[in-house]
Amino acid sequence: MAALGIGKSYLRVLLSNKTHLIRCIPQRLISSTLVNRQTADDQQGSWVRNLFVRKIETPKESQSHLLSDRSIVYELQFHSVKPECMEGYIKQFESFNNMMLEKKTGSELVGSWTVEFGDQDEAVHLWKYVGGYPMLNSATEIYRTDKDFLEFRKARNLMLRHRTNQINLAFSYWPFAMPRTDGNHIYELRSYVLKPGTMIEWGNNWARGLQYRKNLEQPIAGLFSHIGEMYTVHHIWAYKDLQTRKEQREAAWSMPGWDECVAYTVPLLRSMKSRIMIPTPFSPLH
Repeated sequence: MAALGIGKSYLRVLLSNKTHLIRCIPQRLISSTLVNRQTADDQQGSWVRNLFVRKIETPKESQSHLLSDRSIVYELQFHSVKPECMEGYIKQFESFNNMMLEKKTGSELVGSWTVEFGDQDEAVHLWKYVGGYPMLNSATEIYRTDKDFLEFRKARNLMLRHRTNQINLAFSYWPFAMPRTDGNHIYELRSYVLKPGTMIEWGNNWARGLQYRKNLEQPIAGLFSHIGEMYTVHHIWAYKDLQTRKEQREAAWSMPGWDECVAYTVPLLRSMKSRIMIPTPFSPLH
């Protein structure tokens, strides 16, 4: 171990928790010392390489096929509304949702919110298309050509500062939201941008990590982007209020295994964002 250039007392502390050992040794040290440098003791060098080098098989299928059922796609819309127009925007969007149903577009509003803490004056809408991309294509064609929708867009665009959307798939291990009838909630949308090529590793870790959270909190949706900003993950959680959110998130750390989920997923991140949202009056999720 002296060949590694690390003091023995430091190793003893870290070897009691291999996860932190992996995270604390710089990558350059791992690559130059553990992989490229030949040690006098080949057996010891082999043991060290097996400890630090994680072998990942080359995938034979797309990440989306491995992680999700592609027969349903989800559209997540973000609308930045002019502050003075928010009330009128909410009323108009309710009429728009009714039109989507009346004209049998095949789209289903899963949830609709305004942001309370985070990006102010922002509305977030989640749509579901059962049937995948053929259903999305059909709904989009109606939306683009129907004269009522054309008039809606003209009026809506005057109320907006900016808008964007993503097409997402749902993680197969995540229990998806059903319309809620047990009172009003606040919702947290946590958005993560991952390093390219890490989506399967993220999914594998969260499939285990969710088991430590779902009995404490109310998981609503777990999505990852298919069109739009790639390698983006969205988790939606429901809480009674902010104090309940605080207590439930803190309680997760007392669950054995949750700390490992965090330790393995944090290094996969490039950035993350949290929004606290409240449902619109017409949202199926209250």
